[in-house]
Amino acid sequence: MMKKAMVLLMLLGVAGLFSGCELDDGQNFHFTTLSIVDVTLPESFELNKTYDIEVTYVRPDACTFFEGFEVTRTGQTDRDVVVIGSVFTDEQACAQVIQEVSATFEFQVIYSGEYHFRFFSGRDTNDNANFLEFTVPVVE
Repeated sequence: MMKKAMVLLMLLGVAGLFSGCELDDGQNFHFTTLSIVDVTLPESFELNKTYDIEVTYVRPDACTFFEGFEVTRTGQTDRDVVVIGSVFTDEQACAQVIQEVSATFEFQVIYSGEYHFRFFSGRDTNDNANFLEFTVPVVE
């Protein structure tokens, strides 16, 4: 359900960018990816258990707000994780305060072996994506 809501929000955001729509309160916004700076993972997983994964990300200013996580399955046990934020574009009301914020998502272990995670940590000077990478074994 959360994933469907996120997709709907993203589609509305993209439609707003192309049509110039404004929110009811007159604020314009767009979606963005936020840089992850730290992740708390267990040393191992147990099969068929659910874990809370804590992620610390950078909120670059007072106009950027956490919207959720996008967890993409890139292989049977490979996951790419991105923090999605929304940015209000009313620059007059936007204080430039960099803040590290933590949020969690639930992760259910349904495969044995090892899980490989890549958490989006920003872009380098050549605009290439950087990731924090972790491997967590599944014990039985």
